[in-house]
Amino acid sequence: MKKSLILLLLIILLAPRVFAQENRFAGWAALFHTQKFSPKWGMSFDAQFRSANHYDYLQNILLRPSLNYYFDKNKMAALGYAYIATNGRAAGGAETFRPESRIWQQLIINTKIGKAATLQHRFRLEQRFLGNTTAKQDHYFSQRLRYFARAVVPLKKTDVFSKGAFIGLQNEVFANVQNNHKVNKHFFDQNRAYVSFGYRLQKELDLEFGYLNQFVQQTSSTYFNHVLQAAIYTRF
Repeated sequence: MKKSLILLLLIILLAPRVFAQENRFAGWAALFHTQKFSPKWGMSFDAQFRSANHYDYLQNILLRPSLNYYFDKNKMAALGYAYIATNGRAAGGAETFRPESRIWQQLIINTKIGKAATLQHRFRLEQRFLGNTTAKQDHYFSQRLRYFARAVVPLKKTDVFSKGAFIGLQNEVFANVQNNHKVNKHFFDQNRAYVSFGYRLQKELDLEFGYLNQFVQQTSSTYFNHVLQAAIYTRF
């Protein structure tokens, strides 16, 4: 268990340490729901609401449903759709808007660390269709690959973790694998390192609050986004 946690911590600590040209601060709220219909089939849905820098306004709304197929208790594949609405403000104060649609495929592999802690690996490929901005006609298509690792570690020793406090550790790397010249002209897109404190009220419900460090590569600059995130996880 200790070796696996050390490995995950190294992944987080080795996230890009390049000096960022700017630091931003935001708040995210999220709901993650998983619903099984049968031993083999189910669905997932998450909704996220993200503020702009310094919590000035609601910048992003993300809605993401999927259809899931379970190979067994530890491996699951999914096919999903996502809609992202991005609001902005131009230099002169005018409001801007850009819609994005995604089709995505993913594979999740769950493993145990010790008796009760879990480690999840998630591989996701996204086809991104970005719409026109308010100011001009510049819609485009690109593809992005994401790798996500998340550990849930109960704070109390137990054989089966069904209730109690826990620590969440996760990291996700994003790479532009097609048409990166349309996105930021780089293969690397961003990295998200996250640590949280949570409480499992029952087997089907977690509440979580944490800090997310988002390192973003832009066309000619970089920045860190320091995010406070509150999340609800439900599983039925």
